Amino acid sequence: MGTTVQLTTVDGNSLNAYKAEPDGSTKGAVVVIQEIFGVNDHIRNVTDGYAEQGYLAIAPALFDRVRPGVELEYDQDGIDVGRKIAFEDVTMDQVIADVEAACDAVSAAGKVGIVGYCWGGSICYVASARLSNKISAASGYYGGQIIPHLDEPPLVPLMLHFGADDAGIPLENVQTIAERWPEINVHVYDGAGHGFNCDARASYEADSASVALERTLAHFAQWLT
Repeated sequence: MGTTVQLTTVDGNSLNAYKAEPDGSTKGAVVVIQEIFGVNDHIRNVTDGYAEQGYLAIAPALFDRVRPGVELEYDQDGIDVGRKIAFEDVTMDQVIADVEAACDAVSAAGKVGIVGYCWGGSICYVASARLSNKISAASGYYGGQIIPHLDEPPLVPLMLHFGADDAGIPLENVQTIAERWPEINVHVYDGAGHGFNCDARASYEADSASVALERTLAHFAQWLT
């Protein structure tokens, strides 16, 4: 369904993005933010899924600044490489510039929403604070790096999803987020761990993924129309 396009950021960076167009009328746009494993088959499938729901969807390759075309396996080597790129090799300012370019690339379709997973869930939080002039709603899944940015107030309607059994994100951190910004719509899924939305991971939990998607689609239907 999708094609690869090239984006250029305000700071002159060029990056690829996977773009999927809906059949028929367009409801708006959705920017899909990758996990630390790159824009891989799973992220492309998620992007296609939002296009099937009627959104012009795009997934920017946020590692292209330092390692173009990254697609990592869901194993320890993939985790190690992905974490190094995400947390050492690129800065949050650079990532937000790349996300902004993706928003601009699909803005002609209407209001823009952003959804992200793992590392991308944290980026969704930061984007809700820094890109309120570009996006109208955000939905972040199991973002483990929100706490360091918690002093940045979300400025667009934000929904967050966490697994109750996520070994990397203590529930007290989730509570801290919810208490700091009570306007955030926070959901915790019993029996779900980290990565529960990804059907390529052993931690996939279909029921939680289905409910989270239903909630995200309702969130976007409310704020992107």
